Amino acid sequence: MSHRPLPGRRSVLRGSLAASAALTLPTALGAAPAFARSGRPGVGWGVQTGDVTSHSGLVWVRSDRPARMIVETSATESFRNPRRWHGPLLGADTDFTGTTRLRGLPPGEQIHYRVLLADPDDPRRTGEPVPGTFRTVPVRRREGVRFVWSGDLAGQGWGINPDLGGYRIYEAMGALDPDFFLCSGDTIYADGPISATAELPDGSTWRNITTEEKSKVAETLAEFRGNFRYNLLDENLRRFNARVPSVVQWDDHEVRNNWYPGQTIAETDGRYTEKSVDVLAARARRAFAEYFPISTLRPGGREGRVHRVLRQGPLLDVFVLDMRTYRNANSAGDQRTDPQGILGREQLEWLKRELSRSRAVWKVIAADMPIGLVVPDGGEGKANIEAIAQGDPGAPLGRELQIAELLRFVKHRRITGTVWLTADVHHTSAQHYQPSRAAFADFEPFWEFVSGPLNAGAFPASALDGTFGPERVFVKAPTASNVSPAGGYQFFGEVQIDGDSAEMTVRLREQDGTVLFTKVLQPGRVGQ
Repeated sequence: MSHRPLPGRRSVLRGSLAASAALTLPTALGAAPAFARSGRPGVGWGVQTGDVTSHSGLVWVRSDRPARMIVETSATESFRNPRRWHGPLLGADTDFTGTTRLRGLPPGEQIHYRVLLADPDDPRRTGEPVPGTFRTVPVRRREGVRFVWSGDLAGQGWGINPDLGGYRIYEAMGALDPDFFLCSGDTIYADGPISATAELPDGSTWRNITTEEKSKVAETLAEFRGNFRYNLLDENLRRFNARVPSVVQWDDHEVRNNWYPGQTIAETDGRYTEKSVDVLAARARRAFAEYFPISTLRPGGREGRVHRVLRQGPLLDVFVLDMRTYRNANSAGDQRTDPQGILGREQLEWLKRELSRSRAVWKVIAADMPIGLVVPDGGEGKANIEAIAQGDPGAPLGRELQIAELLRFVKHRRITGTVWLTADVHHTSAQHYQPSRAAFADFEPFWEFVSGPLNAGAFPASALDGTFGPERVFVKAPTASNVSPAGGYQFFGEVQIDGDSAEMTVRLREQDGTVLFTKVLQPGRVGQ
């Protein structure tokens, strides 16, 4: 068995990261950050890296004022003979955020970096450097891969609770020293205001850090931006971001619960003065692009796309889906033809093409919604379906038709090593899909693993739809709805691929890292 041991390659750096974080913490709840070097640009929201490859990576930062972004990289923490990268000018048009692409990096190496912000009028005046680290993707199979995934942050009114230590789940994920974090959507809850306090079932009080932008549903661009800044108030998240690259996708709560293109908000919903969901989605997409380092989105979020392939060496390709932007309207899901489906025709053809091209041992399909779990959209008195499965265990209907087409394609092209990962439903489970149990049988068996939430209300297990023959092999979920993080039921998953055997081990974990379920999958198989 060949894989990197858990006492992490980043462990030496963590002390210096923690020390530097103390220089960049917001001085009050939601207040503007204060910095050691008064009058110079400051980095109060930490640093992030994203979409790292064998030879490149994206570095993100936010300034407190106009500034030129500068990144220095080094093979060691000493930063002797650093390589310097001149990034963009950060201004109000991107909410003072910016991303610099580092190119020509060595594969499979630990990269130490630090971000400096320079006064645009006097480049000699810079703020305190903020360090981070990441490992580029190896080109040798024996290196192995380890990553974690989850989703759903600050949902249902459960925000950053200082009494509980904030978003502690990030410390547990960071302790595994993953190569990257797959965030499976609902990175914010733009439709979920956060109050200062909430009463818990036992009579105690939950206390939230609050900000002005989180006092109502997000409608303006400034309010969407404030939702992303809110999560970065958490020290655990900032420390995690500084040492673990991210692969981020979005789902509904970045805009509004269960949204779809062309939707109009009912006049009776007094929370919103802007009734066009397309308008809200455009503002949300722009803020999303500003606050995450994503290789396929351009500054301002007006161009590009969320769906993409992240190649993680010979062992792994990650296919990041967007099940929100191109979907049709939520409905009962009983159509006998549905060419648009949940992915849209163009994205479906893209996914087929990229799966066919992949030479990686494992092909993780990162979906922001599950396949066989029934997720209803009960808003406005309608019995519509929000995800794929619509509860009828018979032949595929509605959005199931598109998934059936994809599964058939994988089988007949003999594409090996497909595994589905998702979040969304606020519990954790493992489903095995088997054609011998299914109404639609023209596919090979596969696994779907669900994890989350990171910090949100937990909900009972979703019903299964038998169309693709799912069997729930494991589940942990509460029996009550909207259980707060204080009541537990916060989850993340871990995937480890061994460099020698190429076995994939999937572990479903609780908030503190406790392993709940383990499944070992064998490489080189079309289905298993």
